[in-house]
Amino acid sequence: METPTPSEARARKKGKWKLGSFVVVIVVSLCFVVSARGQGWDGVVVTEADYQALQELKHDLVDPKGFLRSWNDSGFGACSGGWAGIKCAQGQVIVLQLPWKSLGGRLTEKIGQFQALRKLSLHDNVIGGPIPSALGFLPNLRGVQLFNNRFAGSIPPSLGDCPLLQTLDVSNNSLTGSIPESLANCTKLYRLNVSFNSISGSVPVGVISSPSLIFLAVQHNNISGSIPEVQTRTGKKAQFQLRSLAADHNFISGKLPVSLGEFKGLQEVYLGSNNITGLIPDEVGNLPILQILDLSFNSINGSLPPTFSNLSSLVLLNLEGNSLDTRIPEIFNKVHNLSVLNLKGNRFIGPIPTTLGNISSLTSLDLSLNSLAGEIPPSIGDLPNLVFLNVSYNNLSGSVPAPLSKKFNASSFRGNIQLCGFSGSTQCPSPAPSELVPPLPPSEAEHHGRKLSVKDIILIVAGALLVVLVILCCILLCCLIRKRSAEREKDGQSGTAAQAAAAAAKAGKGGVPTGVAVEAGGEAGGKLVHFDGPMVFTADDLLCATAEIMGKSTYGTVYKATLEDGSQVAVKRLREKITKGQREFESEVNVLGRIRHPNLLALRAYYLGPKGEKLLVFDYMPKGSLATFLHARGPETPIDWPTRMRIAQGKSPGEAMNGVDLPQWVASIVKEEWTNEVFDLELMREAATIGDELLNTLKLALHCVDPSPLARPEVNQILQQLEEIRPGVVAAVATSSVPGPSSGGDDGTGVPSSDE
Repeated sequence: METPTPSEARARKKGKWKLGSFVVVIVVSLCFVVSARGQGWDGVVVTEADYQALQELKHDLVDPKGFLRSWNDSGFGACSGGWAGIKCAQGQVIVLQLPWKSLGGRLTEKIGQFQALRKLSLHDNVIGGPIPSALGFLPNLRGVQLFNNRFAGSIPPSLGDCPLLQTLDVSNNSLTGSIPESLANCTKLYRLNVSFNSISGSVPVGVISSPSLIFLAVQHNNISGSIPEVQTRTGKKAQFQLRSLAADHNFISGKLPVSLGEFKGLQEVYLGSNNITGLIPDEVGNLPILQILDLSFNSINGSLPPTFSNLSSLVLLNLEGNSLDTRIPEIFNKVHNLSVLNLKGNRFIGPIPTTLGNISSLTSLDLSLNSLAGEIPPSIGDLPNLVFLNVSYNNLSGSVPAPLSKKFNASSFRGNIQLCGFSGSTQCPSPAPSELVPPLPPSEAEHHGRKLSVKDIILIVAGALLVVLVILCCILLCCLIRKRSAEREKDGQSGTAAQAAAAAAKAGKGGVPTGVAVEAGGEAGGKLVHFDGPMVFTADDLLCATAEIMGKSTYGTVYKATLEDGSQVAVKRLREKITKGQREFESEVNVLGRIRHPNLLALRAYYLGPKGEKLLVFDYMPKGSLATFLHARGPETPIDWPTRMRIAQGKSPGEAMNGVDLPQWVASIVKEEWTNEVFDLELMREAATIGDELLNTLKLALHCVDPSPLARPEVNQILQQLEEIRPGVVAAVATSSVPGPSSGGDDGTGVPSSDE
């Protein structure tokens, strides 16, 4: 055998090295394929077009938290499940799903290369720039979810070229322009949400009349023009599927379309805060399953159509702030499911319909700021579920039905000069003698018509004198009792607590509830009332106690008071400008003093000073308030999401931050800024797992602080939605060891109680 030359040896060695390297690559690739198949991968490598699009997408996005670090190989792993947010089929990307990842930057037009893409979900990020028009090149696109970002520009008309598009949600961005008419070409589109943007123009008739559309939300934009009339084909019934129409807080004008009655599946109509004029068409009463109708704050006039009696499924009717100017018709005897009726701020005249008392499901009734006259029907007082009533500022007269006067305070009835019989009003006049005597039978009437005898006259005069004498005796007795009571207070002869309470009750001055102790104010004057147990301190002890400020609110200042014996109480000094008169104050505070509940601080006593000052005395809870625990705790006391879902948070809505209250601030952040700024940073560490729960809870919170009180959900609805957001939460509240917002928190959990 011939010995190879040095150059030949090197060539052979190099060839062996190349062959070995090639074998290694093949082996590694095969191992990778086998491994990926074990994870459900079909083994097909991503196509070159999709790979290039993924690289461009990554390049144009800003990824501060490194969620896209996994997009780092040559494309072999793109479809294996190793790339975050990517799902493939046959080597093509079918899903791009990266919500709640703090992604910024913009979307590349190369996104149009994902020819198999079905779903694009990038909601709750901070992505800006325009929505790529190349989305219209995707024939298989079904869902686009880009809400809660910072997209600008207009909605691409090219989206109308996506024949399979089903949902398009671009709400809570900074979009302008108009709603593309081309979206009417998407014959499978059932959900369109462009709310909370700056979109102008009108709603295209082809979109609103789409036979596939179920949910249309365009509220909080700059949409103008009128709601178009929908033309149906001659001889054929319309097959509209629309269930929810939300277009409130825009600049929509003109009249309500008569064709609105053609949408037989409508369940919710929100058209409040627009410029709608004219009459409510009779055809609105032809919507058999309509549950919510909100036409508030428009310029609608005329009367309520009689066809409203057909709305048997109606739960909420809000017509506040319009110009309806006729009588309220007797049409509500058939609307048995109505819960909220708001006719505030119109020009209704005539009496309150008695048929309103037939709606046993009614919980809220607001008829204030109208021109209603006559008496309040007694049937209103028989409504079993009524929790809110306002008939103030009308021309009502007569006596308030007793059940209503006991259930509601003066704010429900004020502004009706001739109305009487409620708290704080003048007493109703006694009925005239002729009204007290029943009509005589015919026989007696004939006898009564004869001339009275001398005996009859004497008896009548004697009876009248007797009545006058009894009245004078009662007046003298009352004056004597009042005089003696005044002398006792002046001389400081308060006597025992029981005697003082009895004297107050006899004098008729702010009745004191059973089981309380009343004490004169000692050297300082005034009156101290204890609610349960023996008196453990006097008025002088309270006024001389060492005090330090714990907090302030719109209602007053809270102090921690240390008495001479070392015991501590929480004392709230009420501001004079916001408190009620002494009589009404005592009446209400005596009711509060009887309330005892494990989740509420007990009101132990109150003090009325000689100059009108008012002090409320509560148990002192040393661990502070729930707000302090949530917002001012140290890092050594974390609160995870399940715990937060078991306790009541929320901070008073009246406490302004930079001139804006908390609900307004949150709403503005959701609309114009980054949604994540609303949440505690501790929670954002778990955003990958609880992101949807956070978002749904935020939406529920915004619903609870809706500017219109009648649009806010009831407590049972809130509990139901919380249970849907995180199953088991409602049940856990009853059994959890976490104390409520007003409990002492002495079980070691560290959750404090409220100081107010």
